[in-house]
Amino acid sequence: MRNLAILCAAALATLPGVAQAAAPCLTPAEASSLAAYALPAAISGTTKRCAPTLSPTAFLRRGGAELANRYGARKAQNWPMAKTAFFKIGGAGKDQSSELLRQLPDPSLQQMLDAIIEGMVAQEIPTEKCGDIDRIVGLLAPLPAQNTADLIAVVLGLAGKSGKAQTDKFSICKA
Repeated sequence: MRNLAILCAAALATLPGVAQAAAPCLTPAEASSLAAYALPAAISGTTKRCAPTLSPTAFLRRGGAELANRYGARKAQNWPMAKTAFFKIGGAGKDQSSELLRQLPDPSLQQMLDAIIEGMVAQEIPTEKCGDIDRIVGLLAPLPAQNTADLIAVVLGLAGKSGKAQTDKFSICKA
């Protein structure tokens, strides 16, 4: 789950011209919205990467696309706060590229971010981890999308407090 959040955060940070600042602090609600928004693209990327290496009965091969679609039903609801989180992670750059991104219509920005998230996940997952990832996704699949997103935010917050999961992309603010 930590990798999912880092990949989501990195998605915006890799866009041309987006300035990097000191690791911003996301509120638990922002982290949850970011995870909820990114989950469908991340699940799609994971399914594309792992399906060829998994057995025909694996969850991702049987239900990955349906899960991504189900989780995608709440994307519009999560977008406003996720957008805020994406721009927090991307820094407060004032160059032309940053301004151009901020002026993009939401549907264009969403399409670009979805493609980046899906592509990054598909590239970054080591295929030898696909079996474990398939099991985790299968265990989380019965949960409503928002519960999964909230769980990701809580795990990131706990991991950050323990000092075992650090990222230079963002941290979870203390409540």
